[in-house]
Amino acid sequence: MEVSTIRLPEKILVINVEECTGCRICELICSFYREREFNPTKSRIHIVQWEREGVDVPSVCLHCEMPACETVCPTDAIYKDAKSGAVLIHDELCIGCKACLLACPFGGISIDLEKRKIIKCDLCGYDPRCVKFCPTGAIQFLKVNKAVLMRQRRAAEKMAELFKIVTTQ
Repeated sequence: MEVSTIRLPEKILVINVEECTGCRICELICSFYREREFNPTKSRIHIVQWEREGVDVPSVCLHCEMPACETVCPTDAIYKDAKSGAVLIHDELCIGCKACLLACPFGGISIDLEKRKIIKCDLCGYDPRCVKFCPTGAIQFLKVNKAVLMRQRRAAEKMAELFKIVTTQ
């Protein structure tokens, strides 16, 4: 199994947890765009809600520089697109083993229970619909530069902090 070389994409998804209201519009638009039905279980993005803490966190593939999901895939179904830098799936190679689901540190991978295949964000062909329809701008698709990378890092640190608070209570 060959791991792809590191390539920074031109644009990246950036999540601002503090702006997410938990409206779940992103889940609905994703499932409709990808599957032609409003069904959050078929969405490639999911909102994790902690009602007691009042926290809503969008969980989606962040198209990592060195994707753990790609590394553990026994059939090489997961790959990093050389042109866009997006982490994608060859559906015909996926055997539904769920190794990638377990390896993803962001919970960005799901399984379609009907098809018994892995599903994850593919950036909608580099035009993510969740970004277009997010009413608060909690999900953004930004051109990569130093400031955006720092913003993404702060967002990841904030998510880690929230997870720690929620899981230790």
